Amino acid sequence: MSEQKGLEAYAEIRFLAPEECRFEESPGGLLVLHVDGERYESVAVHRAFPFTYGDDYLSVRDKEGNEIGMIKTLKVFDEQTQTLIRKELERRYFVPTITRIDRIKEEFGYGYWEVQTDRGPRRLTIRGVHESVIPIGEERVLIIDVDGNRYEIPRLSDLDPKSYKLIDQYLV
Repeated sequence: MSEQKGLEAYAEIRFLAPEECRFEESPGGLLVLHVDGERYESVAVHRAFPFTYGDDYLSVRDKEGNEIGMIKTLKVFDEQTQTLIRKELERRYFVPTITRIDRIKEEFGYGYWEVQTDRGPRRLTIRGVHESVIPIGEERVLIIDVDGNRYEIPRLSDLDPKSYKLIDQYLV
């Protein structure tokens, strides 16, 4: 029984509400959190469920990576706070959208991709197709290159026929 209580205490989540905390941007552009009379410099915001709940269940962590608390939903905060937190999320989760695949060449276990994105042309190197080309639902695909950069195809059906044919072989 005491083991169960210990687990419950360990798994307890502190939810941060707008009335008990305040976010601001430091002069250097870092996100700062004020809560319980404490000032946390350079906090990081992580999505607990990045593919399904983009603005919900956001983990706020100090610079050592320790969780300070969780934001259940961003929409309860004022617009200025939402803008600050979204800016931090965009910095952390920079994911260009692939709009076209021009070429894929495979050599020695690597795939060399030439693609067009909403941020301009890119060359990607992919290793281990099953770990690097990840279907998320029926239409969405996440691609992770050897450097850990992430790219997304939000809707496979929006690709031109040539692009679809090139990526289709990796989705089996």
